[in-house]
Amino acid sequence: MNMAKLEMIVGTFMIIGILCLGYLSIKLGKMELVGGDYYTVSAKFDSVSGLKSGARVEIAGVEIGKVDRIVLDSKGWDQALAYLKIKSGIKVSDDVIASVHTSGIIGDKFIMLKPGGSERFLKNNDVIRETESAIDIEDLISKFIHGKV
Repeated sequence: MNMAKLEMIVGTFMIIGILCLGYLSIKLGKMELVGGDYYTVSAKFDSVSGLKSGARVEIAGVEIGKVDRIVLDSKGWDQALAYLKIKSGIKVSDDVIASVHTSGIIGDKFIMLKPGGSERFLKNNDVIRETESAIDIEDLISKFIHGKV
């Protein structure tokens, strides 16, 4: 009888430990089980070279969301359509400018939002109209080397 009680206590602690480990893994890994508290907006870019899904979205250097996915625009096939997940508590004006930036010289790409002065705010599934594409460093170096700058 004593052995069964001991096994129950050890089993209970093991289950609690595994649950705590799972919770910490999800929180530290910044994963979401149920989608999180975000709204989605989209932006069309001429080029998103180097930008990946999961890249951060910032305003004034503060992370406010992330890139959900990047696809080709089905209407023109000559532009990339980036879907951005913005935290629900953040209000972004509808005249915001979205631009692709690089962290440092050879760092990761991310999207920087520059707020405008509009009183209206973006809602779920709205489109950011003003965008600036990424600067292609390789193209600039190639033009400089070949004297086309």
